[in-house]
This record gives sequence, C-alpha cells and structure tokens, in this order.
Amino acid sequence: MKNITLSADEAMIERAREIARDQHRSLNDLFRDWLSTLDDRHRLGEAHLSYLRERASVYCTGVPCSRDEMNER
Repeated sequence: MKNITLSADEAMIERAREIARDQHRSLNDLFRDWLSTLDDRHRLGEAHLSYLRERASVYCTGVPCSRDEMNER
C-alpha cells in the first residue's frame, strides 16, 4: 500500500471522521472504498462509451445522415 497526503477543510474532515465512526470503520477504509467506486464508475463509463461508439458505427458510414435517419429507432 502506498501512503498519500490529502488536504481538506477541517470541518469536512471532522464530518468524515464522524461518518466513519458511525459505520464502525476508519476514515482510511472509507477513502479506499471511494477510490474503488471512482475506478468502477470510470470503467463503467468507458464501457458505456465503447458500446455507444459500436452502436453508432452501424449508422455512421461517413455520409451525413438526415435528421429523420438520425432519429430512427
């Protein structure tokens, strides 16, 4: 594990400590979960963009589409 140093508003840090304490966890645990969630959201977003690009490639042939063609479902 790698250690990092963060800066944040003192009141925000205290509130985060209270939340961690209420959940019987450490602030470090909450931060690691947040990082994991951030990574998961990024991967999901990339997968979604890839899917959309793939779907769009079916319709994009290099020739501009008309408005009606673009709105077909």
